[in-house]
Amino acid sequence: MRLAGKVALVTGAGSGFGAGIALRFAQEGAAVIVNDLQPDGGERVSGEIRAAGGRAHFVQGDVSQGNDIRALLEAAIAQYGQLDVVVNNAGFTHRNQPMGEVSEEEFDRIYATNVKSLYWCARHIVPHMIERRSGVFVNVASTAGVRPRPGLVWYNGSKGAMITISKTMAVELAPHGIRVNCINPVAGDTPLLARFMGEDTPEIRARFIASIPLGRLSQPRDIANAALYLASDEADFITGVCLEVDGGRCV
Repeated sequence: MRLAGKVALVTGAGSGFGAGIALRFAQEGAAVIVNDLQPDGGERVSGEIRAAGGRAHFVQGDVSQGNDIRALLEAAIAQYGQLDVVVNNAGFTHRNQPMGEVSEEEFDRIYATNVKSLYWCARHIVPHMIERRSGVFVNVASTAGVRPRPGLVWYNGSKGAMITISKTMAVELAPHGIRVNCINPVAGDTPLLARFMGEDTPEIRARFIASIPLGRLSQPRDIANAALYLASDEADFITGVCLEVDGGRCV
């Protein structure tokens, strides 16, 4: 029960890494605001948490929109009285392809989802944490931000921005008792995998796996366990860290 008494918001929690994080946090005692753009997945995950005896509340929302981020904070306060932990997991990528073939619409969506969401957190959620003089952000970036793959130029750049923003937030918010850390997963078996690879075939999967020394893709449980540690009081002297959960990919 490492998160007993904590209230956590997990964005993009309807599938993949986000679902794994939300379920793991609930197992460890957190009340969870489950956010996703798609209601089916978000309702399913929050239902699983409640069925297991945990506390969860689903809120649909687009993290690239300031009003939606504010609504997530308001929901946490209305349901549970506070917000202690934010996991910025929601993300978007273009298909693996030459940089000049990515449309402007896709480019804008990538940066709005992966980067501007942090701006909206700073505008709407950080003041709540400053007032309480405590809080934790765990931002799910990517190994793409430190060891980029070709064909993912704009996605790589957005995750590099997320890493730098996280480190800077950590320094600026430390005097207020707020910690900010990052997780850099390697490619995982999630709904975005086919877009990362360009297409999902056994041959392309084998090529991606061959670049990971431990010999497999990441799984939601891998990222969830790392997020749990960084969100817990066990990590209360850790801030500004980007933890690679990558099977050795970045070595």
